[in-house]
Amino acid sequence: MDLEGKPVVVVGLARSGIAAARFLAGRGSSVVATDRKPQAELAEEAMKLAEIGVRLELGGHRAETFAGAALVVVSPGVPWQAPELAAARAAGVPVIGELELGVRHISGPVAAITGTKGKSTTTAALGAMLREAGRDVRVGGNIGDAVTGLLDGATDETSFVLEVSSFQLEATDTLHPRVAVFLNLSADHLDRHPGFEEYAAAKARIFSNQTETDFAVVNGDDPAVMARARGTRAQLVRFGAGGEAEAQFVGPDALLWMGGHEVTLFSRSDVKVPGDHIAMDLLAAATAASLMGVPAQAIRRAVAAFSGVEHVLERVAVVKGVAFYNDTKATNVDAALKSIESFATPVLAILGGRYKGGDFAALAPALARHGKAVLAIGESRERIAEALSATLPVAACSSLKEAVEEAFRRAAPGDTVLLAPGCSSFDMFTDYAARGRAFKDEVRALAAREGDG
Repeated sequence: MDLEGKPVVVVGLARSGIAAARFLAGRGSSVVATDRKPQAELAEEAMKLAEIGVRLELGGHRAETFAGAALVVVSPGVPWQAPELAAARAAGVPVIGELELGVRHISGPVAAITGTKGKSTTTAALGAMLREAGRDVRVGGNIGDAVTGLLDGATDETSFVLEVSSFQLEATDTLHPRVAVFLNLSADHLDRHPGFEEYAAAKARIFSNQTETDFAVVNGDDPAVMARARGTRAQLVRFGAGGEAEAQFVGPDALLWMGGHEVTLFSRSDVKVPGDHIAMDLLAAATAASLMGVPAQAIRRAVAAFSGVEHVLERVAVVKGVAFYNDTKATNVDAALKSIESFATPVLAILGGRYKGGDFAALAPALARHGKAVLAIGESRERIAEALSATLPVAACSSLKEAVEEAFRRAAPGDTVLLAPGCSSFDMFTDYAARGRAFKDEVRALAAREGDG
């Protein structure tokens, strides 16, 4: 679709919307960027769009702007069924997501990674493996740069490794991954999707345009993933803990069986980040890398050098013998459970935020084994206390600062203080990353006061 000189509306002025507006303006479109928030609530970078000719409509959406567009591009934070978008569709205006806009301009191979948890780790690790093999690779999507911000200078030889969320996938039509990775599936984002089936269907769109020459790397241990993968036309490659999975750990080694050949991808001892689920994410990434032609030696070097990604089981500091870990990306109950299970030491877990669904009582068995206390924050404090106070002490805290300080007061040397919220951040912070940065700031301030900074 040639958009030069055409009126295009970009909806939502966070990271993806800003990238889309810049991309379109740079290619000659007449761009209007609109957001319900007033100027005071938007980033300075959004205001700078006016300098490149983008017209800003802030504090609300204008129906006439949508009706007169040749195309509407939607940021993932904007509900796909918003009334303005429905009206645009009814008027015959095409409506797509920022991810879809970006992939329409990609000519090289694409690897797309989705799942309820583990996407960022798997995406970053796969990108590192491709780089270790000397590939020109761009990594982004739901993490890092938006897809439309990755396109400059890309060629047919450029590989794209994209983390894709349910919000992004529901707004795609032509996404065609050479390798699609589906890590796991559990209840999440039920504050946005009508129900679990709609959420799962959005995730499964990752397979929609694959053909027999593509690969679908899927979690063979997850029945919900396997149920959505059965209809794919791509070659199914399962990873898992055992059984008939083509990729699995046998003793200390991660092995892949393909075409009658066995390949040793890496050793469990190469993995530096705690947690069995992280090792499984790396197994999924290594499987995808091997299918994309990366030699096993390069995969192993990348795994050995991989220290994780920011905000995922990120070790922040040790203060007077107490270790502090930031796992702010554990934004649902299942992810929080995996995070807690990653540690054998006594854990003081900081939980809470805006509730997205799930049952906090599911954390009780793991916390009963090695939990020491729960520090509950945000809107879900009372829900967490109700679910877990029979298992271990739960302290309601009015701020993240209070939670960090109370956790440290209750901790002993050798304990772990873990931020694994099990909730979204939007009651207290702009996003999960802001929550993670605030946690790290509080821990570093504590370390400085205690003389461990």
